[in-house]
Amino acid sequence: MMIVNGTGIAYEESAPREPAGTVVLVHAAVGDQRMWDHQFRALSERHRVIRYDRRGSGRSGDATGEVCHHEDLLAVMDALEVDRALLVGSSMGGGYAVEAALAAPSRVAGLVLVGAGLPGHAWPPEMLAQARERVHGAVPADRLSRYRAGAAGHVDPADARAMAEAHTLWQVAGPDRDRGALPAEVWEAAVEMCALAFLRSWTAPAVTERFLDPPAAGRLPEIAAPTLVINGLSDVPGIQEVSRVLAGGIRGARLLDLPDTGHLPPLERPAEVTAALEAFAAKVFAAKAPATETSTAETPATEAPTAEAPATGAPGLRRR
Repeated sequence: MMIVNGTGIAYEESAPREPAGTVVLVHAAVGDQRMWDHQFRALSERHRVIRYDRRGSGRSGDATGEVCHHEDLLAVMDALEVDRALLVGSSMGGGYAVEAALAAPSRVAGLVLVGAGLPGHAWPPEMLAQARERVHGAVPADRLSRYRAGAAGHVDPADARAMAEAHTLWQVAGPDRDRGALPAEVWEAAVEMCALAFLRSWTAPAVTERFLDPPAAGRLPEIAAPTLVINGLSDVPGIQEVSRVLAGGIRGARLLDLPDTGHLPPLERPAEVTAALEAFAAKVFAAKAPATETSTAETPATEAPTAEAPATGAPGLRRR
């Protein structure tokens, strides 16, 4: 566990003796760092790999007050003495990686955006209506309203599970597929993480999320980092549209479409996603780092890191 901007952040890292570069994995809002199990193990054979639970998610502490996730991402890199990394983000984790690339371009060696969100992009009304119909109806409206307002007093775990199953069916499987499209282990892993996400959200203190200003959606041409966009062709159409916006708006970005794949390709298609990441990382770290890159990262005054980075060349896994 490390302390980032006053909150305990759970993380894991693993690396060979001579890593080819550093990869940071940023999870989806409906998941936590466990969604990267396959990629974490495979990529750490050649790279230093870091995954963490965002504030309010997984094993990390609750978010309080104002939250800015891309600043937390950069603070995690500072705490672990990472000057520059390939950022791999899923869903809104991808959106936060985009914000980090705009806020601190010299820190970002490359981007992989998997079914990514995009701060400043408005979701289409038909997508929001479909979410209300297919997901929100899993819990009685009056009870859901109290949960979302933090006024329930008690949250029934069965309600969190029901919402998670409905959300997983709609988004992770995809709106035009059924539960049988996902292997049983993928379904259960997705539902378990999503249920925890709802439970944490409904029981946590009220927070205000702050995004990059001006918003990332209008600044994609500013991004110079090599970028790979991964899109599941069975994902929600509104989310697929964001993948096309990212691939078209970031100079030189490449779009990889995965057939019969929903919103969490790292979980549903682990081998394919890992192979794509390995190939992309090899190209990114073969390129020369920018001349402006410094040898050490400066820790912001607001950061109080307590995690000790592994000694240079030390192999193996660290879990905090």
